[in-house]
Amino acid sequence: MEQVDRLTTYVKSKGSLSENSDHPTMKKSVTAIPFILVTIFAVISIFIPLAKDFDGASTYNFADIAWLLIASALVLLMTPGLSFFYGGMVSKKNVISTMLQSFIATGLISAIWVAFGFSLAFGKSIHGFIGDPSEFFFMRGINSHAPWTLGPTIPLLLFALFQMKFAIITPALVVGATAERIRFTSYVLFMLLFSIFIYAPLAHWTWHPDGILFKMGVLDFAGGTVVHISAGCAALAGAIVLKRRAVHIRREDTKPARVPYVLLGTGLLWFGWFGFNAGSALAANSLAVSAFATTNTASAVAGLTWIFFDALKGRKPSALGFCIGAVVGLVAITPAAGFVGVPQSFFIGFIAAICSNMAVHWKGKTTIDDTLDVFPCHGIGGIVGMIMTGVFANKKINAAGNDGLIYGGTEFFLHQVLGCIIVVVFATVMGFILFKLVDIIHPMRVTDVEEQTGLDITQHDESL
Repeated sequence: MEQVDRLTTYVKSKGSLSENSDHPTMKKSVTAIPFILVTIFAVISIFIPLAKDFDGASTYNFADIAWLLIASALVLLMTPGLSFFYGGMVSKKNVISTMLQSFIATGLISAIWVAFGFSLAFGKSIHGFIGDPSEFFFMRGINSHAPWTLGPTIPLLLFALFQMKFAIITPALVVGATAERIRFTSYVLFMLLFSIFIYAPLAHWTWHPDGILFKMGVLDFAGGTVVHISAGCAALAGAIVLKRRAVHIRREDTKPARVPYVLLGTGLLWFGWFGFNAGSALAANSLAVSAFATTNTASAVAGLTWIFFDALKGRKPSALGFCIGAVVGLVAITPAAGFVGVPQSFFIGFIAAICSNMAVHWKGKTTIDDTLDVFPCHGIGGIVGMIMTGVFANKKINAAGNDGLIYGGTEFFLHQVLGCIIVVVFATVMGFILFKLVDIIHPMRVTDVEEQTGLDITQHDESL
C-alpha cells in the first residue's frame, strides 16, 4: 500500500510516468545522444584490423593463465556483490535504483575500457601522466603484442581483462555517497567522465612502469589509491555537490531496507576480493597465496573489531556492523596485500576498523550527507591501508617491493605518504569538478517530489 500511495502521489504531481521519466526540461535530442554514441562506436569497431595471436607456446605459463581467468571472474562478481551491499542499506523505495547505479558499470565501463580506457591507463606513457589512447584502440593488435612487463607469463589481453574489472567497480563505489537523490542518467555520465579523467590517470601513475607515482616508489598492490581513495574522495565531493537529503536535514532515523541483502553482498565482496588481491600477483605463485591469506585475515579481524568497538560504546553487535567492518578490512589490506606478512595484516584490519568507525561517528555530527559512508569506509580505509603499507612492507614478502618504516625504510614511508596525499587532493578536486560539470550539462539532483516518492519508481518505473 505504501508503494501504491507514493506512486499515486507522484503521478498526480508530475503526470504520467512515461512522459516524466527524466528531467522535465530535457529535450528528446539530448536523450538520443547516448544511443548515437554507442552506434558510432559500434560502426567503428567493424573496421578495426585483426592481428594473429602472439605465439605463447614458449612464453606463457598456462597455470598463471588459468588463475588469472578465475581471478578476473572473481573480481567481476564484486560489482553485483556491491549492488546487494549498497541496495540493502538504503530505504525500501530506493533499493532497485541504488543497485542499478552500481551494476550498470559492468556494461558502461566494459565498453569504455575496450574502446580506449585500457590504452589511457596502460598504453605508451605520455610523460608519466596518461597512456596513449590510440595504442590499443578497441584492443587493436593486442593479441599479437608482447606480454605486460609486470605480468610476463600471461597474454596482454588477459591482463587487460583483469584490469577491466577494477575499472568497473571503482565508479560503482561512489554510488553509495549519492544514493537516494541522484538522477540515474546524470550518474551514468559521471561514471563515464570519472573513468576517463580520474581512474585512468591514477591507474597509469600507479601501475605503469613509467607512471609518476610508480617512479616515486609508491606501492599499491591492488588498488588502495587507484580504486578506494579515488572513489572515496570523489564520493565526498559528490555528497557535497548534491547537498543533503530531506531525511538527513530532518535527522530522521532511516532503517536499512534489506539487511540480508547486505549480508549477501558482503559475502560476494569477500569472495571476489580474493581475486582482487591474490590475482594482483599476476601469477599462480607464493605471492598470490600470501595475498590471499593477508586478505582474509584483515577482513576477519576488522569485522570483529568493528562490532567489539561498537560494544564499548554501548551498542548491540549488529549484522550491519560486522559487514561494514569486514569490507573496511578488505579495503585497507588491498594496497598492502602483496607486501606485508600475515601477522601485520591482523593489525591492519584492526586499526582500519577503528579509524573508519570513528570517521563514521565524526561524519554523523556534520552536515555532510554521504548516504552510505563511502568516504569514511573506502576513503579512510584506503588511506590507512596505504600508510600501513609504508609502515609494514617487507622485501622478504615481495622482493619487488620495499622495506617499510619499522624495517628502516623511512624514505619509502615518506614517499608513500606523499603519494597518498597527491591522490587524495587529485581525486577530491577532480571529483568536485566532474560533479559540477555534469550538473551543468544535465542536472544531477532529482526533484523534491521524486526524492519523496523514491527513485525506484521515478527513475526506473520499477519497485520491489
